[in-house]
Amino acid sequence: MHKEILLVEDNPDDVELTRIAFDEAKIANRLVVVSDGAEALDYLFARGAYSHRDPDDLPSIMLLDLNLPKVDGREVLQAVRASEATRTLPVVVLTTSAEPFDVEASYALGVNSYIQKPVDFEQFVWAVKQVGLYWLVLNHPRHV
Repeated sequence: MHKEILLVEDNPDDVELTRIAFDEAKIANRLVVVSDGAEALDYLFARGAYSHRDPDDLPSIMLLDLNLPKVDGREVLQAVRASEATRTLPVVVLTTSAEPFDVEASYALGVNSYIQKPVDFEQFVWAVKQVGLYWLVLNHPRHV
């Protein structure tokens, strides 16, 4: 049984491109999509609409956009790293921003990887495939 991938993304086009990339890469993990930071935190901590979820059943990875409605990606990352339950969850920032401040702030908050979304469709699909292959196939996560 493959663990889920949590995609925190408010742009429907980027969600669809991510689905296509994972399909092309033959990544079998189910993609759970939430469209804002508040929903991401509810999902991870099994609150609100996700209160039925087992909070110990974390996704294999969270792909996190930085510029989100309600709660932005930096705040999501801060909350994830502040909690004992989610501290070791692999988080990859996947965003349009290449601003040095965003990169530095993300690493300071404990992101595992920072990837700027390519504008070109083929490059975007390639980048998402690489993320999936590395984090879901090659990487050996810690078992806490």
